[in-house]
Order: sequence, then structure tokens, then C-alpha cells
Amino acid sequence: MDAAPDPDVIDRIARILGWTPRVWRRATGGYTPTARYVVSDGDISAFAKIATTPVTVGMLHREIAAYGKISGPFVPRLLGADPDPDQPLLVIEDLSTATWPPPWSPASIAQVLAAIHVMHATPSTLPPGGLLQGRAAGWPSVGSDPGPFLALGYVDQHWLDRHLPALIAAESECQLSGNALTHLDLRSDNLCITPEGVKFIDWTEACRSNPDVDLGFFLPSLAFEGGPLPDAILPRNPAIAATVAGFFAARAGLPDIAGSPLVSRVQREQLSTALPWALRALDLPPGSAER
Repeated sequence: MDAAPDPDVIDRIARILGWTPRVWRRATGGYTPTARYVVSDGDISAFAKIATTPVTVGMLHREIAAYGKISGPFVPRLLGADPDPDQPLLVIEDLSTATWPPPWSPASIAQVLAAIHVMHATPSTLPPGGLLQGRAAGWPSVGSDPGPFLALGYVDQHWLDRHLPALIAAESECQLSGNALTHLDLRSDNLCITPEGVKFIDWTEACRSNPDVDLGFFLPSLAFEGGPLPDAILPRNPAIAATVAGFFAARAGLPDIAGSPLVSRVQREQLSTALPWALRALDLPPGSAER
């Protein structure tokens, strides 16, 4: 049994559940310092998520709000939430016994892609948004400060000077808005496969936007983990390929985020498959992009 949170938090979670957890086990995964527990009492269990920093307070408030505006077979069962202004917490069904890829198989890939399609077709009252909501566009940011991206060694300055205009132009053509229910943080650590089907977790970024951008944002991580190349699933889409690659190119070389040191590693992993995707889509030479 791992160390339980403060008694006040235990009481708040017990009120939501209607029973008092006796066992508290720290849940692994996640790239923020949010406290995560699988809690249980005999045969009953749940998953509790507790904000621990100002950043995670804001993230959990957004996720709690999202749960109130989405429903479907792909959404974990919400057991309750406490939107406390200083320490919000969220309690959902325990998914620790589900299958969490990787490894991927053709069947699991097909099942997840089908669930993404169902999600995108599900009506929602979430507000409109987009991948770059409140964020700067990727390739223009690289152009303004190319050092962090160049330090990753994918391309050199000469290559960037020659081909950055094409990447910026392609990204500018990407339609980010839309009316589909989109998750916008799809990765293997945010999904699992249960006997009832695929469940997506961590709905902090959820909004109504372009479903192809949501899918495109998922595909580099799938490819990095042994799945098909992005363009095998979303072909002939240079605008989305450039936008996704630009998102990671502008961030993967930056210093680690305080309290979330694994985020940069994940961004570098996704850039390693997103950048070649963009180069193929725009018919650009690899230069030193293939190391």
C-alpha cells in the first residue's frame, strides 16, 4: 500500500464514492505531477486524480468540465468530481486491468481507429477550440527561434533556410476548427482497451474541432510504437502533416518543463516520426532529417 493523501482528500473521495478506500496504490504513467491513485476496498475499486500544482489545478478543472459535456462508449465511467478551486479531484472507473498498448497489433490498431471515428461522430456541447488554441503556430515559431529545433540534429541551418517557407505555407493551410468532438491528446498512455471497448482518458484538451487534426496528432506516436506510418492512415494531407510536425518541432528542443520532465522526451519521440511524415507529404528532401 502506497502512502495515502491527506485525510481531507480521503474524506472528499469517500463522499464521492459512498465508501472509504482502504488501499491506496499510486498509479504509474502520466507526464504531469498530478497525484493518481487506484483505490480499493475489497472487491470494489476506482481511480482518483488529484491536482497538486497551479498548472494541474487548471488542467483538472478543464477535464472535470469536459466530463460534464461528453458521453459515449469511449468515455470512462465518471464516479464523481470535486471542482474545489484550490485542489480539484476527479474519480472515474478503475481501468488498471485493461489492456494498455503498446505493443500494437493490427486488431488493436483497427479497434482504436474505429473508436476515434465514433468519438468524432458523437455530438458534444463542448466549446469550439483547436490544436493551437492559445498556442503559437509551430513552424513560424521555429523560424523565429530555430536554435532549439536545430540542436536536435534533424536538419541543419542550410536545409531549414531553404525549406522552412514551404513548411510554414503548408501549416497555414491547415483548417483547425470544426464541429467534431476531439480529444487532441491521443497517445497510447491516454487510451486502453477494455472488454466493453476502447476508453480514452485525460480529456483536458477536449473541444470541438477538426477531426483529421485530432487523428493526425495521434499518428506519430502510433508509428513510433511500431504502428503504420501516419500517411498510411491519413494520406495526401500535407497541411495536417506540416501542422503536427511543426507543433513538435517548436517544442521538442526546449528545456524540460518544471514538474513534467518527460513531456520533452515524448515530444522528441513524436517529432521523430512526424517530421519525416511532413517531408514525404510536401515532397521535401530529407537533408539530415534521417539520422
